[in-house]
Amino acid sequence: MSDAYESVLCVIKECLVYRIPPRATAKGYRASEWDTTQFLWSGRLRVIAVGDECALHLEDPVTGELFAKCPYDLEGTAVEPVIDSSRYFVIRVVDPTSGEFLFHAFLGLGVAERSWAFDLNVALQDHTKWVL
Repeated sequence: MSDAYESVLCVIKECLVYRIPPRATAKGYRASEWDTTQFLWSGRLRVIAVGDECALHLEDPVTGELFAKCPYDLEGTAVEPVIDSSRYFVIRVVDPTSGEFLFHAFLGLGVAERSWAFDLNVALQDHTKWVL
């Protein structure tokens, strides 16, 4: 039996997920290039840590059904802030049933409030500091 327990680091009540175009330059993604009027999904975001592992869970706010999962890596390749806004990120989601990186997709993630984006950043930074 594992001694690890599940810890919820951050809850964002409302977030939007977007289909994004491929990265045009090596500089990074820009939210201004996305069609933010056409979102794929809306729901709740929970950042959950279990031991040294951390993941972003995109869930239905009523049922808790998992829409997508983004395992967080300490290198910062799974969650990348866009270069033109503090409220948008690009996340690498994986197959929620297996959690494998074999099948993954890059999606845009937007939150309504800057303070929520700040809370997300702080939760991920705190987890990184705790692991290292």
